[in-house]
Amino acid sequence: MGEGLRKRIRQQRFASPQQEALLNAMVAANYVRAQSERVVDAHGITLPQYNVLRILRGVHPEGHPRYEIAARMLDRAPDVTRIIDRLDEKGLVERVRGESDRRHSVTRITRDGLKLLEEIDPEMQRAFAPMEARLTQREARELSRLCERLYEGT
Repeated sequence: MGEGLRKRIRQQRFASPQQEALLNAMVAANYVRAQSERVVDAHGITLPQYNVLRILRGVHPEGHPRYEIAARMLDRAPDVTRIIDRLDEKGLVERVRGESDRRHSVTRITRDGLKLLEEIDPEMQRAFAPMEARLTQREARELSRLCERLYEGT
C-alpha cells in the first residue's frame, strides 16, 4: 500500500492489509467531513443541520415527518428532534401539524432554508472539487463499490 497513512499516523506496520484499508477509510472520511464542516460552520449551521436541509430540499415543498428525516440522515443522529428544533429557531424549517393526528408533524424547508442552501452549494462544490479531481470516474465508482461493501447488510 501507499505510504500516506504510515506517514500520517506514524505507524509502520499494520495487523493486516484490511486494517490498513479501514484506517485509510477513516482518515479519508474525517478529511471529507472536516472540509464540509468548514463550509457549513461559516454559515452558522452544523453538518447534521445541513444534511436535514438537503433532505428537505429534495422533497420540497412537501416535507417529511421526523422519522423519515432520521432514516435518510448520513449520520444516524439520535437527536433529530433537537436538530429540527434548532433549524426551526433559525427560521430555516417549519413544522406543520397533521390534520387528523395533531401529535404528528411534517417538517418543511422554508424559503430562508432554500436560500441558505443556494449560498452553501457553490462553496461545497469548491471544497469538493480538489478531492473529486484526484479520482477518475472509474476510481470513483470503485471507491463507492468498496465503501458499500464495508457497510452492506447493516
